[in-house]
Amino acid sequence: MDRRKKYTQSTLKGCLVELLKQKPITSITVKELCEAADVNRSTFYSHYDNHFDLLEKIGEDIIFDMEHTLTEFNFGTERESLQMTERALQYIEEKFDVCEVLLSSHGDMNFKKRVMDLLLPVILDKFNDELHLKGQLSEYIPLLVISGSIAVIERWLENGRQETPEQIAALIHQFTNHGLIGDSPPLR
Repeated sequence: MDRRKKYTQSTLKGCLVELLKQKPITSITVKELCEAADVNRSTFYSHYDNHFDLLEKIGEDIIFDMEHTLTEFNFGTERESLQMTERALQYIEEKFDVCEVLLSSHGDMNFKKRVMDLLLPVILDKFNDELHLKGQLSEYIPLLVISGSIAVIERWLENGRQETPEQIAALIHQFTNHGLIGDSPPLR
């Protein structure tokens, strides 16, 4: 892709994120987005079907990066699991504006489901291997872990990221591996 196309797409994505900080996607128009990006409508439509398509592409970029991050780590060890969680939270902090919007009520309501669909097989395998979970109820524990982790991340973003990514990763890791009471001290 040439530089002009990349620049245009980047500008449109950035402007949509800024608009989503103010209002939901359903209240944003392509005209308003094009004015904010200083791009004409025909240019916009040469890249995207509509502003919902653009929002979906933004989410796809984040999901692609998450998939790449997951492949770099092996869940076989507790330490690597923690490192992967730390790296994921560092990435979320780097992409704070985009992640905050995608996880907010103004963003893509399907984004959380896509994240859960990405993480579910990984977490399910981990819990099935470690806890020997079998049967119909085995799928619920990983869902609880993933949805709880996403809720923690959402609150962390809403609160302005007062804790470090490593602190939040340690909290998620502690709960995931040792429960509420836990059988070992927190890692940090």
